[in-house]
Amino acid sequence: MSKKISTKLFYRYYGNWIELYKKGAIRQVMLDKYYLTERKLRELAPELRLSELNRQTYQKLLNDYAETHEKHTTLDFHHHLKAAIIDALDDGMIKTDPTRRVIIKGRKPKPKKKKYLNLFELQMLLKQLKLGTEPNWDWFILLVAKTGLRYAEALALTPNDFNYEKQVITVTKTWNYKYAGGGFRPTKNPTSKRNVMIDWQLAQQFKQITQGMDPDKPIFVSGRAFNSTINIILERLCYQAEIPVISIHGLRHTHASLLLYEGVSVASVAKRLGHANITTTQKTYLHIIQELENKDNDKVMHHLSQL
Repeated sequence: MSKKISTKLFYRYYGNWIELYKKGAIRQVMLDKYYLTERKLRELAPELRLSELNRQTYQKLLNDYAETHEKHTTLDFHHHLKAAIIDALDDGMIKTDPTRRVIIKGRKPKPKKKKYLNLFELQMLLKQLKLGTEPNWDWFILLVAKTGLRYAEALALTPNDFNYEKQVITVTKTWNYKYAGGGFRPTKNPTSKRNVMIDWQLAQQFKQITQGMDPDKPIFVSGRAFNSTINIILERLCYQAEIPVISIHGLRHTHASLLLYEGVSVASVAKRLGHANITTTQKTYLHIIQELENKDNDKVMHHLSQL
């Protein structure tokens, strides 16, 4: 016999669904996205009940959300809600699927920021850095630019993670930068645990600036670290260098892009970035790979013409 809760408010059902199916099963970062969806649902449809869910009421909910969000964000909102709705349907709490043939709308996307810099632009950026005798955010920017580490991976680095003689950084953890007190967390996926080669100059520089530090504590943080803080600093440096503004994650893209343009294989770049598989790298840098393939085709045709 199906459970009759047709009068239950939709946002309350969704909140219970998160606690039952998602809490403890997914990473905190992803869980927070579900909680954000719950808050938006309560804000947009505080009186909407399960018994009132149909294609029209659900479409209106998505349309209301789309008024202040871009299309891809609205699609994410829909996917989060749909998972719970399908479970409600399977459990007999609603009679039909209100998400069937839904139309995703959204505001016109904002102009996209440049995702990566070219070699000249990166060189101009690095010239703006003020690298003193102690770790600071300028050192952090240099480190990410030369390693392609994720933001949370770089924050979690301790002096013990550096092998200065072999010029290797060992990535085994991330920093819980979104929460007060911070703390170490696992890497994004098992393949994110990796050794990243660095040049001799960076190795010697970090050997000097980390002298006397606790070998097991993070070099750059001790608690919460706001992503916006480093991006504001990076934005200022970009303006000073008179180059396009990019984010700290954009430095990771820059690192990978420059390696690909230099002829480093996609497999090697994927391993250095800690991607779960090579497909992720190919999708992320498809435009660059296609450009390089066109150059390779020119080389092939030139070679064949000489035969």
